[in-house]
Amino acid sequence: MPVLAFPRLSVWYASQGMKCPRCGVSCHEEWERTCISDASLGERDEVAWYAGFQLCPECERPIIRLWEGTENSLGDFQEKAEYLVYPRGSLRPLPPEVGDPYKQDFMEACAVLGDSLKASAAISRRCLQLLLRDKAKTKAKDLADQIQEVLDSGALPSHLAQSIDAVRQIGNFAAHPMKSQDTGLIVEVEPGEAEWLLDSLEGLLDFYVVQPAITERKRLELNKKLKALGKPPVK
Repeated sequence: MPVLAFPRLSVWYASQGMKCPRCGVSCHEEWERTCISDASLGERDEVAWYAGFQLCPECERPIIRLWEGTENSLGDFQEKAEYLVYPRGSLRPLPPEVGDPYKQDFMEACAVLGDSLKASAAISRRCLQLLLRDKAKTKAKDLADQIQEVLDSGALPSHLAQSIDAVRQIGNFAAHPMKSQDTGLIVEVEPGEAEWLLDSLEGLLDFYVVQPAITERKRLELNKKLKALGKPPVK
């Protein structure tokens, strides 16, 4: 992970965006962040904790996070883990077309996001692997190869292809092959990995589950009208 340096009290910007855990609207990360570890009391400690606060620009409700890491004598902070303190859990409502097992896994991955990024990412990887097997009909056994199968097929829109390809890059699958081979394994995650997995799953569920269901429903409704007019149905 990169080493980040910032003062005891600062406004800290992240390069990636996030979704508000309360209203689900995308927003930029702009945290009022301060050190709350022993080091802030004048007692140098390798373990450092930072608390961050920001308001969602959409719902104007507070979001509070904690960052755990290590800090050297120069004040350089290396992030180890991130926790969502408030609100508890993460709100990412799914359309009614998405049923189990995808819905259950997705909602569980959201529910534990604030307590354990590693657990959330593990559930999301497992859900992603199942989705690609069921809907994309992938044959590979591990997730990295499944992703490559889908990319090689050219079936996904470009934005979804880029999103799913980034799952491997952000997750650093080359350095952590067990993320691909044993998707449910609880292992270290990279910054932004858990939320990126949820974002990718949302897009893929819309493509593989929601839109086909909406299209089929419209087809059935149209055929009812055509039948009433004595015309042949749309196949």
